[in-house]
Amino acid sequence: MLSRKTEDYLEAIYNIIEKKGYARVKDIALELKVSPPSVTEMMKKLSNKGFIVYEKYSGITLTNKGRKIARGVKRRHVIFEDFLNIILVPKDIANRDACTMEHHLDPKTIEQFSKFVEFVKSAPISPKWLEHFKEYCKTGKYKCERREF
Repeated sequence: MLSRKTEDYLEAIYNIIEKKGYARVKDIALELKVSPPSVTEMMKKLSNKGFIVYEKYSGITLTNKGRKIARGVKRRHVIFEDFLNIILVPKDIANRDACTMEHHLDPKTIEQFSKFVEFVKSAPISPKWLEHFKEYCKTGKYKCERREF
């Protein structure tokens, strides 16, 4: 299992490459809010583990191994951010919390979150229960009969 730090770096590199087509130490430092020397140190580690191709003063690219991990982390992030948006968590908090959640949950839990988010996204426009939830968040009152589980 990879450390959260390793996953965060790979995801940041992936995101930067998706936006700009390439990643540099400076870009990664800005994205992760860390110092360039810290990024350089981590780039050496990631390169030694076969996750990236890194040459000093050059762009950074992901290897197939690194790209696969980064895509998985990004997928988990999007799932959790979408879920948090569905339950009306403010976007800035949803993004921050998704970063935490993407590293700490069991794969089966992640799969169930994924299924739920996909279900909600493909449900009819404004399903009644979602509208009831929004109303409940605003007023603290139920708009419909409650059911027991």
